[in-house]
Formats: sequence, structure tokens, C-alpha cells
Amino acid sequence: MPQLILSVFTIIVVLVYCVVLLKRKQWCCSVFAQIGGLLACVVIEISDLGALYNPEDLMNWKLVALLAESFLPSCWLFFALTFARKCKLREQLLSSQLLLLGSIVFPFVALLSVSKVFYSPDFTVEKMLFLSSWGYSFYVALVVVLVLALFYLEQTLMSLSRSDRWRVKFEVVGAGVILTVLVFYYSQALFYRSINMNLMPVRSMSLALGVGLMLFSCLRRGEVMVRIRVSREIAYRSMVVLIMGVYLIGVGLFDTGMSYFNVTGNRVLVVSLAIALGLVLVIILLSEQMRRRLRVLLHKNFYQHKYDYRQEWMQFTVKLVGAKTDEELENNILEFYAETFFLQGAALFLRDPDAGRYYCSSCFEGNLISLSMPETQLSQTVMWKSDWVVDLEEDNMAMLKSDWSQIRHIGYTLLVPLRFEHRLEGFIALRRIYEDKEERLTYEDFDLMKILAHQSISVLIGRKLYADLVAANEMAAIGRVSTFVIHDLKNLVSGLGMMVENSREYIDDLEFREDMFETLENTVGNMKGLIERLQNVKQQPQLDLVGTDLLDIAKSAAAISGNESVEVAGRSVCVCGDKSELYKVLLNLLHNAREASSTSGEVWVEVGCTDMAFVQVSDCGRGMDAEFIRQRLFKPFETTKKKGVGIGLYQCQQVIRAHGGRIDVQSVPGKGSTFTVWLPLEQGSSGDAGGELGERGACEKTANC
Repeated sequence: MPQLILSVFTIIVVLVYCVVLLKRKQWCCSVFAQIGGLLACVVIEISDLGALYNPEDLMNWKLVALLAESFLPSCWLFFALTFARKCKLREQLLSSQLLLLGSIVFPFVALLSVSKVFYSPDFTVEKMLFLSSWGYSFYVALVVVLVLALFYLEQTLMSLSRSDRWRVKFEVVGAGVILTVLVFYYSQALFYRSINMNLMPVRSMSLALGVGLMLFSCLRRGEVMVRIRVSREIAYRSMVVLIMGVYLIGVGLFDTGMSYFNVTGNRVLVVSLAIALGLVLVIILLSEQMRRRLRVLLHKNFYQHKYDYRQEWMQFTVKLVGAKTDEELENNILEFYAETFFLQGAALFLRDPDAGRYYCSSCFEGNLISLSMPETQLSQTVMWKSDWVVDLEEDNMAMLKSDWSQIRHIGYTLLVPLRFEHRLEGFIALRRIYEDKEERLTYEDFDLMKILAHQSISVLIGRKLYADLVAANEMAAIGRVSTFVIHDLKNLVSGLGMMVENSREYIDDLEFREDMFETLENTVGNMKGLIERLQNVKQQPQLDLVGTDLLDIAKSAAAISGNESVEVAGRSVCVCGDKSELYKVLLNLLHNAREASSTSGEVWVEVGCTDMAFVQVSDCGRGMDAEFIRQRLFKPFETTKKKGVGIGLYQCQQVIRAHGGRIDVQSVPGKGSTFTVWLPLEQGSSGDAGGELGERGACEKTANC
């Protein structure tokens, strides 16, 4: 009774799924093949159920089941070859078409041998069906075809994209469950020459489970129809799995044969032979020659193109990106060539423009480092003006002597040019392992070699240009440092020049001499500070922060600026800053104000504080527009002066930012400009933007500066 309930439930699930298939999916060959395979399973289920409950009509029920089983190979194989594929049957591989055509023979064999398959002397007790020779052969062939159907389903699933694979995953898994259980159920014929109907509950539950998974996939995830392109790696792995499957079947057949002939001690012999044959098979499959021949077989019979260019390109890109040094990059290029084209050795020759020769830069499985080629020799080859791969054995290379003959003598027969912008920047010499008629290089090999060569030389040249750029940046950095030094010296020399010019007239004045010595002393101190900064060049100025009075700094800078019309106003404000750096900032602003104004133009300096301390430098010069202020004023090496270097205001801005302040600019073309330097008050001071108390409290710190 449990088996009856289970079988009825399974039959209902299968019939419901067949109805859903006809209603929801487009009618196509794979749908009808799937329905045919499932209905054959239903007929088998009903027939076996009848045999269990009516043992007196055993043979009649099993003959019906046998006819239904004969349709399993063609239906499931056809389903596996067409499921989720747009390609038509005539577009399938010739081997698949022949296999499918051969599966049609099963029903005819079943009709011819219908009375020669089963016999069961005690079925009511054992529930076992013993097979004749005809029956044994029939079920062995049935198992083989079902295994091949599983093989094709696995190829289909792994060839789909991730989204498509997600859609059909449960449908493929459900079909795989059904086929796997059928293989297991009928494999009893292979090992024991019998069919064990005690396993019928397992078959029924698995059929219901598999159909349930397919029903879920059909209702929730839809269908997929794509043009399947089986990758070479999947095909290679599947071929290996297929070979191992054939090996296991062979071991089973041998075991059965030994049992049939009742050879004494056959178990030890079978195990020993299985281990020995397995070891031989593993060695053969791991053989490089066997691997190459298997790939050639797949290329000839399964693929239109010899290489999976997408896969080759991705792997080569990973090789290039993974290189951290130039040596590693060159080795990775040669290693990829060797793996892809089955090479025994490879060497990379790069051009040295200064010497006019091509030197061996890197070698893989060889030693050609000592070899070099003059450009004059390469100018006589085909690859000098084109991307053609040169074959030293087949091409006319009689004009090439010396090192070329040495390369050819040690087996490097192929030369792949590395061209960049119509110039031969190098070449790759390749050494083949050996070559037979089936593995001769074709245009596809040469095309892939040239594509890889283009990518290789682009990356190599890119690395070289990057190294040159780094060296140029270092030189530019040295130049920028020199520019800053020149700018500081220019300001110092300007002050000294004004002093020398005035000394001709006022050298006898005692007060002037005191000012002159003070100026010289300050200049020497500034030059020493400049030397100290050059000894430890950093991007941010190194500040010596102390309490500093901005009014004193402004007066000192105004005194040495060389402009007698500078007016300094305001009150003392104490900030925490670097006195020498702030002095240079104000001196630079005063020089700019003097140069921007006319000879008699006045410059005003005001010192004060609100919530922050400030120093304003105003002039009545030609002014600037808003766009110039926004885009060019503080940009390094931008200047409107004929002999300027354009880093003064940039350096001032860097210094003030290092103090935590800012520089604001207000300017009107034709009327003048006002530069306001804002600096934080010394810690402990406080300011109020609108009140005298805050201003006074901040400014009273002057006495402590």
C-alpha cells in the first residue's frame, strides 16, 4: 500500500508538470522530448506497480515497461541536447547527431528481444528480475546513453551566464536527479545482471523530487533560450570526467566477466588491475603530450576557432597586471607565450636606441642573455615593416648571419615582432617543443601571437614612459625648489639693492649706517633660514611657532620694502606664528603692492583683530578682475610680470594655511587691490566680531608677546 500511494502521488506530480509545460512554455523540441521522457517514466511506474500487485502477469507488465524504457535514451538525450539552446539540431556536432540517431534503435531492439530479456523463478519472494544476454546488453547501453545525457546537461548548465544559470538551475538539477536515479537503478544490470525492484520506492521518490524541482523552476523562474558556447576548459574537464566514467564502466564489465567465468581469486585480480590501470590512466591524462592532443581533438571536432580569445585575453591581462617589477612583467609575458603555444623556451629582445642594437632582456627556460642583434640585421627582415611572424626554418633568411644562425641552431625558430608606432621596439624568440602534422601552427596561432605582442609592447613602453615621467618629475621638483630659492633670493637682493643705492648718498649718516647693518643682519639670518629649509625640503612649511606681534612685523617689512610711501596703522595684535615666515609674507605683499602701483602710488598697511587677527595691505594700482583672482592668482608659476616666476603668492598662501589662516583678496580693475591675511589669535586671547571688549582683550596680550 505505501508503494501504491507513493506511485500515485508521483504520477500526479508528473502529469501536473506536463500540463504546466504545455501551457506556460513555448512549444519546442526540448519541451516535447522532456514530456516524452517523463511520460515514459510514468508508464514504467504504472507497469512496475502492476507487476508488484499482479505477479501472475509479471511478464506482460514488464514487456510494457521494457517498451517504455526503450524510449528513455532518445527522449532524455534529445532533451539534454536541446534544452536552453537556440541552435537547431542540424547545428549540433556530428558525434551528437550520430549518438541521437543511434538512440532511436532502442525501441526496435526492445521489440525484437521482447521475449528474451527477463526471467524470474521466484519473483513473489525476491522481487528480482534476472537478465539474459540480450537484456544485459540492452540495459548496459541504456545506462551509457543516460550518462551521456547527464554529461550534456552539465555542459549546458556551466555554459550559461550567471543570470541564466540561476533561472534554469533547479530544472537542470531536477532532470539530473531523475537521470542519476535511473542510472543507479539500471546499473544493477551492469554489476549483478539483474533488476532489483525492491529499489522502486527510491526511484518513485526521486522522480517526484526531480519533477517538483522542475515545476518550481518553471513557475517561479521562467525559461531561458540562448546559443550555447561550451568553453574549452569545461569541455576539457568534461572529457576527463567522461574518460574516467568509461574507465569505471570498463572495470565493472571486467568484474562481471570474471564473475561469469568463475575465475578463482577474481576479486584480488580485479582490484589489482583496476589500481594499475587507474595509475596508467592518471599518468596519461597528466601527460603534456596527451593534454595537447586532447585539446587538438576538441578544437577539430567541437569548435570553429582554435582559441577562446576572451579567456586568453583575460588570463594575459591578469599576468600583466600582477607584475610588480619590470623583470617580473617580462617573465610573465614569456611564461604566458610558453603555456599558450606549448613552447620549450622563449626570449625577449628589446631595442636600445643609444646603442642601435636589440639586447636579450629576459629568457624563459633558456639562456640567450649574451646575444644581441644590430638594427641593420633586423632591417632586412619582414617584421621590420610589418607584424608578420618570422619563421627561421621556412622563410628565406639566408641574408641573416652570426647571431641569427646561433638562435636557429639552438631551436628558436619563430620571431614575433613587437612594434610600437611603426617602429620595431623588439621581438620575442620562440622555441617549439616539437611539431607533428596535427599540431602545426596555423594563422590562428600567428594572429594570437601578434595580438599578445601588441598588448605586451604597449605595457612595456608604458612602463618605460612611466619611469621616464618619474625621472622628469624629480627633475621638475628640483626645478621648483630652485624657483622658490630664486624667489626668496630675489626678495633679499631687492632689499640689498635698495640699501646699496641709498648708501651712495647717506653713507655718512649714522642712523642710516645703523639701519644698513640691521638690514644686512636680517638678510644673513634669512639666508641661513633658507639654507636650513633646503636641507629638509617638505611640502608643508616647517614653522617655529612663538608669540609674535603682527604690528612689529608689519613695520619691519615696510621699512625694508623700499617704498617710502607705505603707511602702517592699527594696534598691536599677538598671534602664535613663525616670525620669519610671516615677515616674508608681508614683505612679498608689499613688493607686489609697490610694483602694481605707480611710482607715487601709496600703500596702506593696517593691523587689527576681530574674531581673528588680520593684516591688510592695500594699494591703488591697476587691480585684477574676479576671474583672474579665482583661477590664476594663487596658482603656482602663473605671473603677469615680465621677469616674475609666479610663486610668491602661492608660497604666501601655503605659509598662512600652515598657520591655520587664510588670505582674502578684494580688487577692482583700475582702482587697486586689498590683500587681507587672517590668522588665529594666540591661545588665551578672545575676540568679538562686533564688540570693543573682545578686541581690547585680544590686543592687550601685546605686552606678553
